[in-house]
Amino acid sequence: MKVHPFIEAEKIAGHNVHKACELLKVSRSAYYLRRNGAPSARATTDAELTEKIVAIHTESKGTYGSPRVHKELGHREVVCGKRRVTRLMRLAGLEGRCKKRWRKTTVADPEAEAAKDLIQRHFGPAEDIDRRYVGDITYIATWEGWAYLATVIDLASRKVVGWALADHMRTELVEDALKMAFTQRAPDKGVVFHSDRGCQYTSKDFADLARANGVVLSVGRKGECWDNAVAESFFATIKRELIDTRAWPTRAGLRRNVFEYIEGWYNTRRLHSTLGYLSPAQYEARLHNANRQAA
Repeated sequence: MKVHPFIEAEKIAGHNVHKACELLKVSRSAYYLRRNGAPSARATTDAELTEKIVAIHTESKGTYGSPRVHKELGHREVVCGKRRVTRLMRLAGLEGRCKKRWRKTTVADPEAEAAKDLIQRHFGPAEDIDRRYVGDITYIATWEGWAYLATVIDLASRKVVGWALADHMRTELVEDALKMAFTQRAPDKGVVFHSDRGCQYTSKDFADLARANGVVLSVGRKGECWDNAVAESFFATIKRELIDTRAWPTRAGLRRNVFEYIEGWYNTRRLHSTLGYLSPAQYEARLHNANRQAA
């Protein structure tokens, strides 16, 4: 708290501090607090809150901005305002990683006879997990050459239920991602898998794999990235929070870090605004608990 310079002058001159404080309408406690160099209660709590903010920001590997930091503080039963978190992050020099504009990553097969769009941009989270999946492919530069990442995401919980990384974009890449989803989730027959019109997803081999496992294929319109917005959004997130943060000398090193990011962070801990600032794992656990209570 600022102390009027007249009070400081009175102190030096040996005058009565009490009268000076009354004259200038400043409390004596504020004067003595300033004189003794003790921090205010507000400054103390700000320092303690800043420590918690720094810890959360560090745990997110520098990806969280003030909205997610504020939500995570709430999960940890720390009560504070959004503006206060924003202010303290700014003072601490902390910021999240901002979104970048999407770009198209998969080449469409103009001659392919595509399935219908069964999603119609209805991407909201739902209570029926393992009923609607989305997938896509993106490319990542390494010193060894390009690496390609294919994913399968559950629309209900935004959880990455299958993924594959390889040095090629052949149909086996997307098949491996879908097979992982089968292994991890064992969905009932009739689950919808939605993608763009890339040649891997419209190939006969992929259609045969889907049919053999009871998967109904769905595709967006030609040239419409928004028809597969959730898959594109995940790639924007992983690139912003992991891929674009460093160089990747080897594909093996990239694979290890992608595994750690997806399985150790994104699926289990990263707060998702669409899910009410829960992680995919937390969201699914809440659904399971609600279903058990309703049974």
